Amino acid sequence: MANHASAEKRNRQRIKRTARNRAVKSAVRTAVKKARAAVSSGDAAAALTVRAAVRALARAASKGIIPKRTASRVTSRIESAFAKASRAAAG
Repeated sequence: MANHASAEKRNRQRIKRTARNRAVKSAVRTAVKKARAAVSSGDAAAALTVRAAVRALARAASKGIIPKRTASRVTSRIESAFAKASRAAAG
């Protein structure tokens, strides 16, 4: 337990920051899950969901909520899966 005012303030800040980060991470996971589902099902609006997921990943990485390389890796995998599905649908 915090014993002085500055420690109490840091604890309040930690709680707010953790809640905000948790909400952003959850939103990113949801967007990625929706994008993967849209790509695998061959949904017509897959491009929009993929774009939304990439945007969410980039935003979370820029704020330091997830590591930049993790965002890059997940983005790459989603986009390559989308491209592969698009080629299969076209050809």
